Parts: sequence; C-alpha cells; structure tokens
Amino acid sequence: MAYTSADFLSLLQGLLPTGPVWPRDPAAIQTQVLAALVPTYANLAERDENLLFDAFPATADELLPEWEYSLGLPDPCAGNAATLELRRAQVVARFTALGGQSIDYLVAFAAALGYAISISEYAPRRFGAGFGQPMNGEAWAFAWQVSTTQFSIIQRKFGDVLGEPFATWGSTVLLCELQRLSPAHTTIIFNFAGVTWDTFDPDVDVLPA
Repeated sequence: MAYTSADFLSLLQGLLPTGPVWPRDPAAIQTQVLAALVPTYANLAERDENLLFDAFPATADELLPEWEYSLGLPDPCAGNAATLELRRAQVVARFTALGGQSIDYLVAFAAALGYAISISEYAPRRFGAGFGQPMNGEAWAFAWQVSTTQFSIIQRKFGDVLGEPFATWGSTVLLCELQRLSPAHTTIIFNFAGVTWDTFDPDVDVLPA
C-alpha cells in the first residue's frame, strides 16, 4: 500500500528539530507549507506502486500497449474490441512461449491464452488397415485437429476497467494464434463441440477422402 499525504507529512515533521520554532500544530504556517509539498510525494509513491503491477504482463494496465508493441500485438486475432483480459492473455502467451511444434507445446500455449484443447493427428490409410477405417488420402498426413469447447467465456473480474463487458464469448484468438504457430505445410481442423471449421478454402484446398 502506498504512503498517503498524511504519512509523508508525519515523516517530514519527524525529521525536523524539536522546539518552539518547529511546531507540529496543523494550523501552523510551517505545517501548511509542508502540507502543500507532500501531495507530490504521495502521487509519486502511488505511481511507483502502480509500476509493480504494470511490470508484469498478467496485471499490466497502463503499460499494456508497451508489452503489446514489444510482442507484435495487437494483431487481427483479437479484433478492435478485444477485452483487457484477452489482451493480457495474448501478451502472456507470447511472452512465455519458448517455441516448439509438439502437441504438449501447443496445448500449453493454448492454456496460456485461456483455452483447454486437445489435438488429434491423422495418417493416410495404408494397405492392411481394417474395414471401417476412414479412406484417408496422402494429404491427411499433414492434417491435425484441435478440439475444444464451443466458445471460451471470459468473465469480468473485480478490478477490471470500467466499460468492459461482463462476459465475452469467442475463440477467434485461439484460431489465429494456432494458425500462426502451425507448420506451414499443415492444415488445422478446428472442432468446437462437434462443429468443425478448417483453415483452408474449400474452393481451393480439398483434403481427399
């Protein structure tokens, strides 16, 4: 907790000599002069305390744009109406990302964004496969599916900036961030509660059966 003006006034008076010419009376001119100075010290102490929060991306507010700029954000993933919580989540995810293409890495990255996902990989059908198995073509060797809940719900928390919605729904950031991280030669299929969307244009790119 930052020191208040009253705290600084008491501290300054405690540094003064004692005696009749160094009064502590609130009505004394000397006290009034000190009282005119201490709001500046109190404001600086408050700003210093605020810097402790802005120094960490998960709690940043005023310095959040600086964090975003350093990490190549904001980008079209979140759109123009991104909430403060979602912006922080993107910053944290990118700041803590060490790089990688394994399933464990991608699952951990999504978790940093606030999404719980699972990843399934595919393989082309091979001679000797049992009946009833999908007739996957060669392109399925480069396809993988991300499964998650239908939409991520971001609840507003105490301390959030006024004007933020109480809750937001959407997974646009998840789609965009995973597309950015995915190997260029692969195709992601997104499965939200049984509804799948893929990242390729069906009029141009078609996965053979």
